[in-house]
Amino acid sequence: MTVLALRDLTIRIAGRPLLDGANLQIDTGRKVGLVGRNGAGKSTLLRAITGELQPDGGEIRLAARARLGHVAQEAPGGDDSLLDIVLAADTERAALLAEADAHPDPARLAEIHDRLIAIRADSAPARAGAILSGLGFDAAAQARPSREFSGGWRMRVALARALFVEPDLLLLDEPTNHLDLEATIWLEAWLQRFPGAAIVVSHDRGLLERCVDSIAHLDRAQITLYQGNFANFVRIRAERMAQQAAQNARIAAERAHIQSFVDRFRAKATKARQAQSRLKALERLPPIEAVVEDHPVRFAFPAPEELAPPILSFTGCSVGYGGAPILRDLNLRLDQDDRIALLGANGNGKSTLAKLIAGRLQPEGGTHFRTRSLRVGYFAQHQAEELDPAGTPLTHMQRALPKATETACRAQLARFGLDADRADNRITALSGGEKARLLLALTTRDAPQLLILDEPTNHLDIDAREALVKALADFPGAVVLITHDPHLVELVADRLWLVADGAVTPFDGDLDDYRALLAERARGGARGEAGGARAEARRDRAGSRTATAPLRARIKEIEARLGTLAKEDALIEKRLADPATYARFKPEDIAWANTRRVAIAKAVAMLEEEWLEVSARLEAA
Repeated sequence: MTVLALRDLTIRIAGRPLLDGANLQIDTGRKVGLVGRNGAGKSTLLRAITGELQPDGGEIRLAARARLGHVAQEAPGGDDSLLDIVLAADTERAALLAEADAHPDPARLAEIHDRLIAIRADSAPARAGAILSGLGFDAAAQARPSREFSGGWRMRVALARALFVEPDLLLLDEPTNHLDLEATIWLEAWLQRFPGAAIVVSHDRGLLERCVDSIAHLDRAQITLYQGNFANFVRIRAERMAQQAAQNARIAAERAHIQSFVDRFRAKATKARQAQSRLKALERLPPIEAVVEDHPVRFAFPAPEELAPPILSFTGCSVGYGGAPILRDLNLRLDQDDRIALLGANGNGKSTLAKLIAGRLQPEGGTHFRTRSLRVGYFAQHQAEELDPAGTPLTHMQRALPKATETACRAQLARFGLDADRADNRITALSGGEKARLLLALTTRDAPQLLILDEPTNHLDIDAREALVKALADFPGAVVLITHDPHLVELVADRLWLVADGAVTPFDGDLDDYRALLAERARGGARGEAGGARAEARRDRAGSRTATAPLRARIKEIEARLGTLAKEDALIEKRLADPATYARFKPEDIAWANTRRVAIAKAVAMLEEEWLEVSARLEAA
């Protein structure tokens, strides 16, 4: 069934068409990645779907009774707890609970209770808590008022609200921008299980390759749908562009041949008729289609001179901000050929470790060594706020390299795609991606042997991220990486350090192993750290019973939910089998009923799979 249909959609901004007669159809359960150049209109399209913006032509049609979920532009604030804010997103549940508290007549109260059971109102706090936990909020944080959290953390709460309502169509615009790697991995797993349809705008290639089944490419005011994930889209588009280029070459050659004949014989009377014939043939040739190829994005880090290993080391050191240490008993070593990614949830001390390595924090106790001639390039997103809004990329580079010529400064900016025109633009006119390029250019201006990159891809598009990967592959220095982008970690890092519980330990495995560890912890079954699981201590019978109580409770909850879904499905099936139904209800109501049956079937399959998994864990326990 179709959950969203765009028909001849036209949207103009300041007279410029972002969409011009575009069409798109999304069926129930389909996950679509929406891609296109920066400024192509991806976010504008999502705003039109939510009703925040009225299109100039065409129509946007949602399936009858389809629930739409999207992340609000403003993060929720105030005195309400995070858990209450997420629960309030289910407006039907909140309204039913409020009506039940008002003590209506017994018949209505029975209807309310039946509906509360059908929408799983009793399990809502557990589901909301699980989502918040996956996004990095522990139980204590969930009980705190939203006003105590920064804007980035509150945006996670806005995302949690969108996920919690379990919509029929979920709209996500750069959902990983405010997440750390752990929360990004959790979100990927959640999207893979999500039974509804989704449109995901993202520059995170890993997310687009693991979590969507088709790609909608917004280009030249049109939308083209490609089946498969992002890698398949890149392959198919490259093949089509090659075919188009070959066809253009053939048509151009034929045009040139005919025009040559016309030019040679137009003036000769004996050839005039043939020349006129050729001119008509020339008019019949199809026009040459423009092959729209983005200018290739290239980054290039200046090569530093080589230093003897190690370039720095810490033995028995601690680090903090004057009070209790954030990280303790550090035993670490870095060589110039190391590529290290830091794992661990936000707040565990990754940025503190980065500042220690960069020399911005001094170690406490223990011994440490740093090569005297070591140059460190430190990139952090907050540095964009420190840029002079009245300046230009060129003036910033000239301040950073006071002894360099203007040509040398422009050459350093050009390494990161800031050409002559962009180098002279004011900072206020730069996009987020261009500011990130400027920061990379400033970070590497003196050819550092060690690069520390703290979330370098937040504002970079897919092409720029790939350019960064290639540049880091060619960089002959050490790299310490903090990022929410699994694709970047997989292609750049060859060692992983886990920052958790006040310690930094090598993680013995790759990112897939780390995903598995996080999944085990999320299910409550992990007993490990860094390289593997610790042996579980023997428990007495009382302790075992306590430990397995959540598993038994979850099995009962799943069984109750399966029973509710079975009753609902049987009722819908019965009504659809009755010919009178089609006379009494509108076609969109019939379509909704069929869509609901598909959703029920998917939900049942997921619950049955979880029941088997929980039962197996209960048996093992």
